Amino acid sequence: MNPVICLTGVSKRFGSVKALDDVSLQIQPGTVCAVLGANGAGKSTAIRLLLGFEQPDKGDIDVLDMNPKTHALEIRSRVGYVSDAPPLYEWMTVEEIGWFAAGFYPTGYQPEYDRLTKRFDLDRKQKIKGLSKGTRSKVALSLAMAHRPQLLIMDEPTSGLDPLVRREFLESMIDVAAEGRSVLLSSHQVGEVERVADDVIVLMNGKVVAHERLDELKQSVTEVALSLPSASVTPPAMPGTVVAHVAWGHEHIWLVRHLDAGRLADLCRAQELPQAIVRKPSLEEILLTLLRQNRNQQTALHPSPTDPVSVEK
Repeated sequence: MNPVICLTGVSKRFGSVKALDDVSLQIQPGTVCAVLGANGAGKSTAIRLLLGFEQPDKGDIDVLDMNPKTHALEIRSRVGYVSDAPPLYEWMTVEEIGWFAAGFYPTGYQPEYDRLTKRFDLDRKQKIKGLSKGTRSKVALSLAMAHRPQLLIMDEPTSGLDPLVRREFLESMIDVAAEGRSVLLSSHQVGEVERVADDVIVLMNGKVVAHERLDELKQSVTEVALSLPSASVTPPAMPGTVVAHVAWGHEHIWLVRHLDAGRLADLCRAQELPQAIVRKPSLEEILLTLLRQNRNQQTALHPSPTDPVSVEK
């Protein structure tokens, strides 16, 4: 079965800003794939390229075996899309906007929309302009899901929503994947995404720094925290593959794949260092460490004019 989304060497620049930098990835059918990263990492740009709202400067994109450059309208008709601020006709009621949208889709849209609005406990007679942000988001999700799309794309859809509404959204994602359909979810709610995601993509500065099964990521990565006697002491070499390393003063945190904890303990004893604290991090903790490392690297590459600068004498 072909991937529902395939990007090959995709780059996109806006002026001097490279929003996406040689991105290649695939998303398989029947999965909930979460796209994580800081603001400006390239998440929304990638979604706009998938839907044909923007064109890549370089590379190839396939969505449901179609190219957004040539089949943008067909892709949008077959994909369900929910943004963080969905445009809705303010003067319509919940019932009327469903009836209006049904005219663009095959038979069966209206009954499914009615079922979804009932599930989300929406007042069908209430006008859109009088709805709260959370309730508007429920309407947008109902509209996006009523034609039972093979692919549902959500760009920060739960931003600013209360915990109960966010939970209802996430439960809906599980239902979609259980039916063999796919979800691409961009979100800052990392702790809640962790409950439903099968795959995780981490974007930083337009590059993919991680893309794998969530359970494999969490199983293979260990957090190591070590407090050295002073900042001048050399830390031990990690017995494993270092994913990230963040240091401030004499405090160090590593993310390490396939850590040999026994070997690490031996190294600390041999160097007369305190024993390291070793534990399994959550997805949010993994992401935060990656973001801190990225911020430190960017600061080193592009120091602020106010940062202290060493001068050779």
